[in-house]
Amino acid sequence: MTNINQLDFDSTVRARRMPCTSRFKPIEEIAMPDTTFVPPKIWTHDAPSGGKFASINAPTAGAREQKALPVGKHPLQLYSLATPNGVKATIMLEELLALGHTGAEYDAWLIKIGDGDQFSSGFVEINPNSKIPALTDHSGDKPVRVFESGSILVYLAEKFGAFLPTETLARTETLNWLFWQMGSAPFLGGGFGHFFAYAPEKYEYPINRYAMEVKRQLDVLDRQLAENRYITGDEYTIADMAIWPWYGVLARGELYEAGEFLSVQDYKHVQRWAAEVAERPAVIRGRKVNRTWGHESEQVPERHSASDLD
Repeated sequence: MTNINQLDFDSTVRARRMPCTSRFKPIEEIAMPDTTFVPPKIWTHDAPSGGKFASINAPTAGAREQKALPVGKHPLQLYSLATPNGVKATIMLEELLALGHTGAEYDAWLIKIGDGDQFSSGFVEINPNSKIPALTDHSGDKPVRVFESGSILVYLAEKFGAFLPTETLARTETLNWLFWQMGSAPFLGGGFGHFFAYAPEKYEYPINRYAMEVKRQLDVLDRQLAENRYITGDEYTIADMAIWPWYGVLARGELYEAGEFLSVQDYKHVQRWAAEVAERPAVIRGRKVNRTWGHESEQVPERHSASDLD
């Protein structure tokens, strides 16, 4: 929408093109409209901020509707969507099943974050932060709630004794990289992804700022993978499961349609690792769970048995 100042400016420019009279200043003396945002002393949520998720964004937490979550037949109940964070959990569960851990059978229920399902009372009881994925384990005397994707990976790894080394140095290195992902990905998703793909308008400063940071992060990974088959060495761990859905998928040009913009092909070691992980059967299966977009063969909105993926 053109604002009043712009209309004034445009009319002045048109007048400048007419025969010159003393009423008009030379064009070089006309000030451009000032579009700099000056933050108010106290911020208030007066209107939606715009962008893809404006309809569900709010500055308050808690439930917005009373609605219980469904519970299936398996001890593990997952409530999620196949975003990069959600895929971490389903890849882990499918990897555990591939190892023969039958106790990792699970029900996966679809949470449509665009519709605000994460603000139901049932979901908020599991995750007060209203973010997917969220998990409940009903195998004990009392249900255990687990929220935040990194916490879910650690919980399942310790429960089943898999994908997290027990030796101190190897365990610490795995957790180092798990938490690297948890701390770094917000710059990729909430920073670069938001301003590059979801913001209502394109702004040069934030796109440049976060593109630079994402490329720095890719370089961090490329240097690590130059000396290691997987993120922490020769063994595939929860660090790979956490990092791949974000940075591996980005490297394959499947995230934000930003592969060319970020020159992801330049990160050769990340490319090698991303391709190898993508071929794992459990990764292929896990990516389908709670997915509602893409080719029909890749969509399994809910998962209640292995046959749902076959």
